[in-house]
Amino acid sequence: MKRILFRLFLPAIFFFMVMAIASTYFSVSTGGDAQAIEQRVLAHLPTLLLALQVVMLMLLLWIMRRDGLSFSQLGWRCSLDRRCLADAGIGLVAGATLGLLYIWQLSALIEQAQRTLGDYVPPGEILPTLGGRLVPFFIANVVFAPFVEETLYRGYAIPALGRYVNTLASVAIACVFFGLLHWAGGLWYILATGVIVGGVQGALFLWRGTLIAAFMAHLSLNTVEFIYVASH
Repeated sequence: MKRILFRLFLPAIFFFMVMAIASTYFSVSTGGDAQAIEQRVLAHLPTLLLALQVVMLMLLLWIMRRDGLSFSQLGWRCSLDRRCLADAGIGLVAGATLGLLYIWQLSALIEQAQRTLGDYVPPGEILPTLGGRLVPFFIANVVFAPFVEETLYRGYAIPALGRYVNTLASVAIACVFFGLLHWAGGLWYILATGVIVGGVQGALFLWRGTLIAAFMAHLSLNTVEFIYVASH
């Protein structure tokens, strides 16, 4: 089980390494100006997210090769029948609902928690920075993330953890590591992402038995987020 937990924690470590490398590079180019370094990192955040997704895809493919897993075994099964279409529709509605809920309610609640209870990320800092580089943000958040993250944190993690703990615990552990992947958004963003988004997508995976619904939920959620960022 330790091997599985380490694999699930690796993406958060990779993200930290990507941010650290970027900060070091900008430190050299700005002469060590802390404020300038922070501004440069935030400005290039979409590109850094894209780099992270590519590294995560490589990790996923390595895990599959190492463990002899196929995409079908990880939940990518669809016969283009009524059930498959139903899975896609359920996921689409669930993800769009989560996206609209985040825009209209959760983002305000997260910012309020940051202001009143504190956080290591300034309130309302992340979303505005993502709109500066829409192309890499779209590729990272809409093209890569739904496929890579659902395959890793739902298709791989839940069944693998299920060999050692019960189903509820396996979903909860997967949610923890899924939340930690989003550490750059701050503590409250980690909680919202892990508990709400991870919980819903984990439930969809268990309920429908494949990754189709969870993937579509992730895809529609991130698409709604991209449209919101692109329009502001």
